[in-house]
Amino acid sequence: MPELSHRRRLLVLAICCMSLLIVSLDNTVLNVALPSMQRDLHATTSGLQWTIDAYTLVLASLLMLAGSTADRIGRKKVFMTGLIVFTVGSVLCSVAPNLSLLVVFRMVQAIGGSMLNPVAMSIITNTFTDARERARAIGVWGAVVGISMAAGPLVGGLLVQSVSWRSIFWINLPVGLAALLLTLRFVPESRAPKARRPDPIGQLLVIALFGSLTYAIIEAPDAGAATVAPFAATALAALLALLRYEPRRAEPLIELRFFRSAPFSGATVIAISAFAALGGFLFLSTLYLQNVRGLDALHAGLWMLPMAAPTFLCAPLSGRLVGGRGPRLPLLVAGTAMTASGVLFAAFEAETSNATLLIAYVLFGIGFGFVNAPITNTAVSGMPRAQAGVAAAVASTSRQLGQTLGVAVIGAVLASGIHTSAYRDTFVSAARPGWWILTACGLAVLALGLLTSGRWARRTAERTAESLSSPEVREAAGVGAET
Repeated sequence: MPELSHRRRLLVLAICCMSLLIVSLDNTVLNVALPSMQRDLHATTSGLQWTIDAYTLVLASLLMLAGSTADRIGRKKVFMTGLIVFTVGSVLCSVAPNLSLLVVFRMVQAIGGSMLNPVAMSIITNTFTDARERARAIGVWGAVVGISMAAGPLVGGLLVQSVSWRSIFWINLPVGLAALLLTLRFVPESRAPKARRPDPIGQLLVIALFGSLTYAIIEAPDAGAATVAPFAATALAALLALLRYEPRRAEPLIELRFFRSAPFSGATVIAISAFAALGGFLFLSTLYLQNVRGLDALHAGLWMLPMAAPTFLCAPLSGRLVGGRGPRLPLLVAGTAMTASGVLFAAFEAETSNATLLIAYVLFGIGFGFVNAPITNTAVSGMPRAQAGVAAAVASTSRQLGQTLGVAVIGAVLASGIHTSAYRDTFVSAARPGWWILTACGLAVLALGLLTSGRWARRTAERTAESLSSPEVREAAGVGAET
């Protein structure tokens, strides 16, 4: 790719951030609209879970495929295709006549979304070749996630309150079209020098694993064991097949040797735990504020700001700490704050008092703000350059998988304990086991942050990097999708 002027590089960064904004906003805005959608579409708790998980599930399944495809056929081409599919999916979501079609259209959105964030990050890393410039660009990229977290609940509340829940999907139209036109005009095409070969069998096994597992969890409270048992068995079979098949490929979809590195394995589980906590937190909070407290969408969005604002403020601080002192301190702060927030809800019913609810929201926002930066850093720490993009792709997939499982598990726990005829009276007690699960997620972040950031962990990362950097592996390994 030819060297671009400084102004042109900043423009490319802005275009890529536009795609991140609409994808990130889509989830935070949607959570505020859930109660309104539930009333209009006569949705059950599991139906609401599917409106979120249909999106994150498809995204998690296709991220690595989209990144490697972009490396192979052209990043600009795949990025523009993603913008088109995501925008069309948004239009379809806004006119969905029933819940089933809304879930289908959310999956269309996710197919487009899978081509945006990982490919945009790959475009950024190839546009900003200077290490210092690249670090600043990635810092801006991370700040956009914080902006979406802070603005999403408020924007969603305003739109739902003043228009309807359908209007939350309209935001994507002008931004998506503008990004598409600007990409066509200003973003240069690029490809990897040696892209990884497709792994269709591995891809199908990942889809079978994620899809079957999520379905079994969400439908278990209503469908019963006999119905979900085949899906649970399918998920187990897909997992075992992946563990057997992937190590035999020279260029697998998932490089299992990465997991010999304690920091990488820790980052993967931390990502799943933290984003499971986020998914469950938003799901429970939104339903409580609107369906139990009776707040309208706007005031519910305002109540979420004490969580969103610390996330926005702490994210750049976490990035600086990771750069200066390593990932341990941010992970310990994140785990402690998220655990404390969960305990306030689970043991002290924080939602029943304004003061404790405010404190619990602020604590969770601080924890989540600190956790994101060290995940990618820890995942790619010490990896050979040719493998760093693939390692980061696994970390990104872990985030989406975590959010999917968080909504699935917490929603299933809530559905099994709540009584529709006495929704408001039983919500707090039905949600308590879910808050204990979120507390466990916070403890996992804390414990793994401590365990996988010490000397022993660094030695395992060094040994893994050496094995991946052997001449045979270097010959076989292509440049993966950077996400």
